[in-house]
Formats: sequence, structure tokens, C-alpha cells
Amino acid sequence: MYFDPMYFVFALPALLLALYAQAKVRSAVGKYSQVYTSRGVTGAQVARFLLDSEGLHNVRVEETQGFLSDHYDPRSKVLRLSPEVYRGQTVAAAGIAAHEMGHALQDAKGYAPLALRSAMVPAVQFGSFLGPLIFIAGLLMQFTSLAWIGVILFAGTALFALVTLPVEFDASRRAKQLLVSRGVLVGGEMEGVNSVLNAAALTYVAAAAQAISTLLYYVFLLTGRSDE
Repeated sequence: MYFDPMYFVFALPALLLALYAQAKVRSAVGKYSQVYTSRGVTGAQVARFLLDSEGLHNVRVEETQGFLSDHYDPRSKVLRLSPEVYRGQTVAAAGIAAHEMGHALQDAKGYAPLALRSAMVPAVQFGSFLGPLIFIAGLLMQFTSLAWIGVILFAGTALFALVTLPVEFDASRRAKQLLVSRGVLVGGEMEGVNSVLNAAALTYVAAAAQAISTLLYYVFLLTGRSDE
């Protein structure tokens, strides 16, 4: 393989968006991790309260390790929060905890995009690793059919990134509504939640853009070869 300047034509815009999104997240989380809620509740308490208010008493809230490692596991019905969120009494912690609770609510309501994303995980883990390897092998051996198999496998990664967008946007929407309707946050505290969750949403947009741009580059290489 050789260096191809065309790769940056496809990849650079998405890469710049990803860097911008990461900077926005770190800035928003950093800022609102220093702003304490007037009610003095932790992220764990916010999650537990909102889960119980929606009748989701079976969903556990646990602490997990890692920075911004917060996630909801639909298989074990566990909402896992990073130490900063689980113990934090800040606006950022409340917003992130509520967002993850939004995923639990999606699961309970049978939200179709979440079910589709969960079903795609095994195939995406397989395709995201093997797809590029098979694609490169096909190019090196000038075996176009093999390279297209790699493209098809990697296409699942791009589709997964697209399916993730409505899942994440909807979880944030539910979180914001519940934080207000249940009176968890008051005054201008929702401004901080909006800042944190909107920045986080941008990272998913960037991830989708990166996956799609890579897929388009693969297709460009193959269609270019077929035209030669």
C-alpha cells in the first residue's frame, strides 16, 4: 500500500469534526463538573429517582471505573456510572446520569432503534475488525471481489453509527424532559445539562461522519480500480 492524498479528502472533514466534538465535550463536562446542583443530589441518586419514578425498579445503578464510561446494559438491566457521575453532585453528573437512564427507559418502552442497535453489536464488532483487513488484502492481491466483501462487512459499522444517532438523541430528549418534569433540577441548571448533552451528541455525529467517510473512501478506491 502507498500513501494516498485522496484519503485526507474523505477523512479530514470528519476528523476535524471529531476533534472539535471532543473539545466541546471536555469543555462542557469540565465546566459543569464544577457547578453543583441546588438540591445536592448525586448522579446515582438522580438515576435511581428517575428510574423509580418511571417504575423501573428492576434496573440497578452501579459504579464503574473509567472517565465518562457511563452506559446502560440492556442485557443485565444495569445502569453503570463512572465515579465522577455516580458520586458527583454536579450539573454534569445529573445530566449524564439522566441520559443513561433515558436508555433504560427506551429499553422498557421497546424503542425500536435501541433494539436494532443492540442486535447489531456482534456483527459490528466482527465487521469493524475484519472488514478493513479483508479490504486491504483484496486490494493487495488485486482480488476485487474479496475487497468488496471487506467493504460490505465494514458497511455495518457505518450503519451502526447511523442507527446510534436517534438512540442517543432520543435518550437526551427523555433525560431533559424528566429532569424538568420531576423537579430534579431548577433555575438555570438545565442550561448546563443542555450544554453537556448537546456536546456529547456531537461526538456521535462525528463518529457517524468518520465511518461514512471511510466507507466512501473504500468504495472510491474500488470503483477507481474497476474503471482503470
